[in-house]
Amino acid sequence: MTGARLVRSSSVVVAFVIVAGSAPGPIACACDTARQKATAAELWEDPGDLTKRDAFYGRGGAASVPPADYEFEVIGVDTTGFSDGYTVREGDRRWDVKIGREAQPELVLSRVLWLVGYHQPVTHFLPTWQRKGDPGREQLSARFRLQSDHDTEGEWAWRDNPFTGTRELKGLVVVNLLLNNWDYKTSNNRIYNVPNGTRPPARWFVVQDLGASLGKSGWPIGNRNDVEGFESQRFITGLEDGMIQFDYRGRHREVLEDITPADVLWACRLLDRITDRQWADIFRAAAYPNDVSERYRTHLAAKIAEGLALVPRTKAKP
Repeated sequence: MTGARLVRSSSVVVAFVIVAGSAPGPIACACDTARQKATAAELWEDPGDLTKRDAFYGRGGAASVPPADYEFEVIGVDTTGFSDGYTVREGDRRWDVKIGREAQPELVLSRVLWLVGYHQPVTHFLPTWQRKGDPGREQLSARFRLQSDHDTEGEWAWRDNPFTGTRELKGLVVVNLLLNNWDYKTSNNRIYNVPNGTRPPARWFVVQDLGASLGKSGWPIGNRNDVEGFESQRFITGLEDGMIQFDYRGRHREVLEDITPADVLWACRLLDRITDRQWADIFRAAAYPNDVSERYRTHLAAKIAEGLALVPRTKAKP
């Protein structure tokens, strides 16, 4: 793929240090009870040969896709936040449904995070679907996120969690930043308890609301799902006086304060292992037109290349 034209603009300055290396209503933060016994694997696990992962169907595989011709029973309505949505039932399965501009980018970012090793729920995008009681009437396209295969323990915060300072947490920030997610609030994050056969449930720290992505980062004037806005921002604007500058204009900038070039390089090396076919499958799963998908993928490749260029220099021998 060829590089897209990058536009320089205002940026966030971060210290440059090379190191080695589903229920409605508020949910209490569970960080304090989780901190003493959390392990890095609860946030990220090495994906191994990630080229073998199915980027189109994601973690649940083809069998997990909700049938588009099924009449889903609506058991809840959500009108809070930027996107409206529903809780629906399909037999024994329960889904969180999001409609609007956030549905497509959320599917894309969820797939990317899962491919590189971060825990994600089973998530799909349906261009059309039907509600029970509305036979033959197609509903707006939506993101379907499976709710019935795990329990929710609580929320976790970006700046107060068991992984503070770790490469895995900072890499998670970098991947979100690279896809222009600009909504790093605590209510977007959940701790899942996932059934694990005869063993105790696996505990996952998950970023589950990812829709404020693939647009132009900014606050209060940011957007999502806007390829022109996405193309107007690059990733890293430069290195000056030992400082790295990110082209980020969203809120919650404090999550970037301790990101080092080594963290960016680690995350971008993971992303660089995703094949062209997998990138195409990700955007196809979210029903993006081919021309729009190509524009996104071209600019993502350019941004990943910016991160890969942050290779520590070795001092020449005297």
